[in-house]
Amino acid sequence: MPKLKTKSGAKKRFKISSTGKVISGQAGKRHGMIKRSNSQIRKLRGTRVISESDAERVRKIFLPNG
Repeated sequence: MPKLKTKSGAKKRFKISSTGKVISGQAGKRHGMIKRSNSQIRKLRGTRVISESDAERVRKIFLPNG
């Protein structure tokens, strides 16, 4: 059996925390900031923990060694 490789696009986008949660950047801040409210822009700073159903797939398929 060959070794399982990490998807190179996923290792740039996701990080696994010490407790096993999958962390990613916030979506919705690439363009169109003029139509978003200032409070929404503030809330989209930093990173977020993705939902457990999505995190399961990321850990299994994209980051098998993570």
